[in-house]
Amino acid sequence: MRNVVITGGTRGIGAACTRLFTQKGDRVFALYQRNDTAAEQIAAETGAVTIRADVSKESEVLAAAEKIHKYGDCDVLINNAGIARIKLFTEITADEWDRMFSVNVRGAFLVTKAFLPDMINKKSGKIINVSSMWGQTGASCEVHYSASKAALIGFTKALAKEVGLSGICVNCVCPGVIDTEMNKELDADVMAELMEEIPLNKIGSAEEAANSIFFLASDKAGYITGQVLGVNGGMVI
Repeated sequence: MRNVVITGGTRGIGAACTRLFTQKGDRVFALYQRNDTAAEQIAAETGAVTIRADVSKESEVLAAAEKIHKYGDCDVLINNAGIARIKLFTEITADEWDRMFSVNVRGAFLVTKAFLPDMINKKSGKIINVSSMWGQTGASCEVHYSASKAALIGFTKALAKEVGLSGICVNCVCPGVIDTEMNKELDADVMAELMEEIPLNKIGSAEEAANSIFFLASDKAGYITGQVLGVNGGMVI
């Protein structure tokens, strides 16, 4: 049984990962920031261990890691926690910029730092970072979000080179337009316009993104590292 840590593991793509990995027999530790009700529901549904922690705060990450290490080392880490906001660049405040990077980039750094020693010690492990197609192409009115997700791609590639000799694979998934809470604020007309740009002519599901993440966490992806996998229906090629 593998120990799998999933940040943002109680909603959206993270919740889909929690369901899939537990179904496949893994022990999942789902970190979440504030929604206790959602955490209780997914724990009851899947048997996952849910732990409340703000990934941007080192003390909370270390406290979560201490709880998880009572079960053993981390075998798979999925850095999925993230926030997004649509806003004109000229209206983004310095605090909003810092918060975006604090969660999306600092969070991945802190959580990875907490569990990477487990993998180095046993010369094996899988780290999957969840970026976005906007981290690849940039999105108007989402400069801070796009920049933070682009940073995750650079983080992935550099770390993969650094820890490859330790038998650790580090990869990145870049979802496109996925039917999750994060996109609920987009109205039907906007979603229809986006769908017209997708060659497969459909909005992706959280389960489809989770399937790609599960593949990268499997032995079948043992010779894949430092790669960026687009899960976007062909919207970015």
